[in-house]
Amino acid sequence: MPLLGADPINQAYHYLAGNTAALPGMLVAVIVVAGFGEETVFRGYLFERFGKLFGSGVGAKAAIVLLTSVWFGLLHYPEQGLAGAEQATIFGLVFGTIFAVRGRIWMLMFAHAAFDVTAVLIIYWDLEVYVAHLVFDGPC
Repeated sequence: MPLLGADPINQAYHYLAGNTAALPGMLVAVIVVAGFGEETVFRGYLFERFGKLFGSGVGAKAAIVLLTSVWFGLLHYPEQGLAGAEQATIFGLVFGTIFAVRGRIWMLMFAHAAFDVTAVLIIYWDLEVYVAHLVFDGPC
């Protein structure tokens, strides 16, 4: 989230840098808990429940996307701070919108897991600063 002024180093997870012992457990966690679990709850269950409450119109879906995205972001704040909450909220808005339009969750589960696995590997290989500069400044 350096674009919004955040440190390119994810301090909450930087302990993973080179930490071979922690890597397998973290990969399982981001695939199962985050990729599949969070999508099941936020794009599956909560969309269905709020759909019953608000309806299925465009305005209702927009409200559901906004509500679930903010909630998703807030749940990431205690562990990841403001930058993590911002990223999760943006992520929720994008994935929530895709789900509201398409109504299919599997692609979102796999995309979420792939995003998180990529992030974990970037941290593990200690490439956060390099990737941030590559993305925001061009080739180093």
